[in-house]
Amino acid sequence: MNGYDVLVVGGGAAGLSAALVLSRARRNVVVVDAGHPRNAPAAHMQGFLSRDGMPPADLLAAGRQEVTRYGATIMEGTVLDLIRVDDSSIQALMDDGRRLDARRVLITTGLHDELPAVPGLAARWGRDVLHCPYCHGWEVRDQPLGFLWHGPDTARYAHIVRQWTHDLVVFAPEGALASQDRSQYVARAIGIVEGNVDHLVIEDDALHGVAMSDGRIVPRHAVFVAPRFTPHSALLADLGCALDDHGWVTTGANGATTVPGVWVAGNVANPRAQVITAAGEGSAAAIAINNDLVDDDIRTAVDLFDQGLVQ
Repeated sequence: MNGYDVLVVGGGAAGLSAALVLSRARRNVVVVDAGHPRNAPAAHMQGFLSRDGMPPADLLAAGRQEVTRYGATIMEGTVLDLIRVDDSSIQALMDDGRRLDARRVLITTGLHDELPAVPGLAARWGRDVLHCPYCHGWEVRDQPLGFLWHGPDTARYAHIVRQWTHDLVVFAPEGALASQDRSQYVARAIGIVEGNVDHLVIEDDALHGVAMSDGRIVPRHAVFVAPRFTPHSALLADLGCALDDHGWVTTGANGATTVPGVWVAGNVANPRAQVITAAGEGSAAAIAINNDLVDDDIRTAVDLFDQGLVQ
């Protein structure tokens, strides 16, 4: 077994940012990463000040180099279970049988994007099938774009995509659009194609159109879809952290969960966090964790002093 001050589960922007702050605070930190970042399909990440356009893998490589320079440990693998040993220790069971002990845990395991069941959609994810216009809108600006309806909650999202193009078409099943949605789309010159999407038309490894089940093909260069987000919250649930009805963890200040000693940061708690947002949340959680450890250090020192074990 190995004893650490902090175990960080997940080595994305949130986890590495936290590890950087904590290792610079002279804490003994281990980051366990399964190696499946959510933004892996994207060629570039955008909107990260000073790192705009950097490939996501390059950011993670630079982050790993930085945190290890301050003494943090990076482990490849998956945490299968977290077990509270006592008030000041949580044990992690790894997929290779290793066990890690830590005084505090930060979980940054992210989320899963659930896409509509359209053939070819997942294969183009992060390339010309996109979900975040703030991340990818500039790169496809002024092109013929599509928006795939994914339930009534996604209706407004098309209006946000409209900011980047004057040629936007919403693809929605027959009868799905409310009258207000329809009138707003018409007012903003957003096209409406009703019916079932059959597949995407791909030629020369690029999206060329959206094929409907009735045979129509609508030329488009990229399509946006608002996925449904499912957090990777199984570890949190098993620890007894409070979750809402949709599986999202209940958090307090700086990502504290309802279980003492356990924090979260990034997409596992905030589905709308971009890379730069997740990094900021990781940094804030790290400061809160270090402050909590300092309080623990004070209590331990006072107890030892009172017992006459230190002079």
